[in-house]
Amino acid sequence: MRYTEAIQSGSRIINKNWQLVLIQVGAMFVSFVGFFIVVGIPLAIAFIIFGLDLTELSRFEDVFRTFREPSEILSKYFALVILVLTSLLLYITAVLAVGIFFFGGSIGVISRSITGSAEKFQARVFLSEGKRLFFPLIGFTSLVGLIFILVAFVLGLFGGLISAVVSIAREQEATLALFLGVFFSLILFVIGLTLILVTLSVTAYGSAIMAVRGEGPVKSLKESVRYLYAHSHAFYLYCLVFFGYLIVSFLVVSVSYPLGMIPLIGSLLALVYHFGAYVIQSYLGLVMIATLFCYYYFSTTVALEEEQGPPPAVTPPGDFGEKTDTSEPQAPGQGGLPPERDPSSGI
Repeated sequence: MRYTEAIQSGSRIINKNWQLVLIQVGAMFVSFVGFFIVVGIPLAIAFIIFGLDLTELSRFEDVFRTFREPSEILSKYFALVILVLTSLLLYITAVLAVGIFFFGGSIGVISRSITGSAEKFQARVFLSEGKRLFFPLIGFTSLVGLIFILVAFVLGLFGGLISAVVSIAREQEATLALFLGVFFSLILFVIGLTLILVTLSVTAYGSAIMAVRGEGPVKSLKESVRYLYAHSHAFYLYCLVFFGYLIVSFLVVSVSYPLGMIPLIGSLLALVYHFGAYVIQSYLGLVMIATLFCYYYFSTTVALEEEQGPPPAVTPPGDFGEKTDTSEPQAPGQGGLPPERDPSSGI
């Protein structure tokens, strides 16, 4: 399957299921309002009790003066601090749970559209797919989080080694230290970018395996690594759509800055444009996911069916087709019935 065909197929799937974009926008709006309700109100109460004027939050010296002695604040307002931290933790947990549920429903609908089991969007299918993939996605994201921690540790280790080498070279010659610093920094950047892209591509195709085949988190992760190892073009496709998404998103967001400079109505236009930009980004993100899912499905399932060919025809019981006479010609008198006697012969 060509890259252009995969992108076109992904676009058609999202156009048929445009309700997924509205769901993403609605989830963003709910999380934005929920932050002010769950976190903003307890935080505002805490600021008032601590003596901060909410109308003068631009004066950072008030913030620093208030939190200059955190031990005194904790001993005096311990219950309120616990309330604020609890509300923040509750908000983060709720947002992550809702986000995973909506993501599971979205990739479930996309996988059903690719396999042909569902032509159009149905709320019932979205909810059932969200329930089916909720706990597997929690386990899968946990594994991916551990991988990202490992990648960060490896990059930090390389960074420490590079810093030590540059420090030793600086004692010998400043020019050599500058050259080694730039050279090793470029190498570290390339290695870090490659590791991040590989991890993200494993995550994307692992989600496809989980949604299409219904595999568990561990097996999906292993199958994703095997798939990328056997299909290097799938990794190139991910890099293409990922950087394309970043470039288009940057261009869309950058237009809002000139709008904000318009007198009187600039702020209102920028706010409306930011909302429209988020809708465009949500659409592009779903197209990206659908493109990768289409490429995975057609490069594995359909390609395997084409290699194996059509299944052999099975003859129904009792039907032996057209009978053909393959027996040799028989001599007279060797048939199944004896020849008829002649009365005049006397025999």
